[in-house]
Amino acid sequence: MGESRRGPVRSAVPSIVVSPVRRCSRTACGRPAVATLTYVYADSTAVLGPLATYAEPHCYDLCAEHSERLTAPRGWDVVRLAVDAGPARPSSDDLEALANAVREAARPQPRPERGRERPDGPGDPLEVARRGHLRVLRSPDS
Repeated sequence: MGESRRGPVRSAVPSIVVSPVRRCSRTACGRPAVATLTYVYADSTAVLGPLATYAEPHCYDLCAEHSERLTAPRGWDVVRLAVDAGPARPSSDDLEALANAVREAARPQPRPERGRERPDGPGDPLEVARRGHLRVLRSPDS
């Protein structure tokens, strides 16, 4: 930061660490959100469903308590979609797929012999070594 005539410049807004967990949109409620509320004004319907993947500007994230107590204005319908109240946890299939992807990425790629054809095209006789997308080339003079 800089300095002014009055001393060090301070931010008017205190800096706090923002939690990566989405919180309930209700005022003064700090519980984690488990459901997303949207409105369909044309149908006079409030839709309460599972927590949306991304926070949308015209949707409201609600905690378990507020989603259970939700009421709509008179004449409106409330559509409640199945909400999983428990925290989302990776399944064993997800973890296994991730482990397989890491193993595949770490597996060394077979290097073609110099001057021989590679599966993706003819070999380059000047190529000495390869690391990722980078190649080490032999000088054409030698």
